[in-house]
Amino acid sequence: MTNRHASPTVVEGARPLAVRQTKELQHYGTMARRPIALDASVRSASVDNLNQLLVDTMTLRDMYKKHHWQVSGPTFYQLHLLFDKHFNEQSELVDSIAERIQSLGGVSIAMAHDVAEMTLIPRPPRDREAVTAQISRLLHAHEIVLKEARAMARQAAEAGDDGTNDLKQLGWVLAVLAALGVLLAVPVLARRAPGPDCTTRIVITKGPHGEPVECVCVGGTLSTCFEPGP
Repeated sequence: MTNRHASPTVVEGARPLAVRQTKELQHYGTMARRPIALDASVRSASVDNLNQLLVDTMTLRDMYKKHHWQVSGPTFYQLHLLFDKHFNEQSELVDSIAERIQSLGGVSIAMAHDVAEMTLIPRPPRDREAVTAQISRLLHAHEIVLKEARAMARQAAEAGDDGTNDLKQLGWVLAVLAALGVLLAVPVLARRAPGPDCTTRIVITKGPHGEPVECVCVGGTLSTCFEPGP
């Protein structure tokens, strides 16, 4: 007679890889060999530049989605659609930049906490802001990306990295800056604060009337200054 209360035999099945000891395929900051006729030092410099461009593009992308969700007022419908359109276009740029990093033999930044640590774009508040403040932040972010993209494209061209230099980021940024400039009926970019020292990426100083001003440094020089929104 069969003993129905006997202990069943447990067979070891498949387990998620996450619970096992794994080894990284490639550490961040290292370069894999690529037969693309570019020296490792050239590829490494391009990867460093592209990772900075990547995190700033990811930040800009997410800022568009934040404003897409939070925009309000008489121009809600038009801006709601426009912000989402630019979010989708930024997402395509993120893919292009990240894939170029991988094709050069580098490792692309991917996670939100790394993006937050590295981006040059000032962090917006959790609060919902007025339309003028939203567009002001986008213009400021695009200016940061535009300046670094110009410098990086020039460096890539001088080093012979034509594939990196051919990325479409620069032209797209110029087009969006023009579109947002038309939408902005009043000047909302903050006045530049005189002479902050670019010893860190973000410099806090005071404006002409004693108001706090955030200044961003790119390549050791002052990029632009911005009054935090209310």
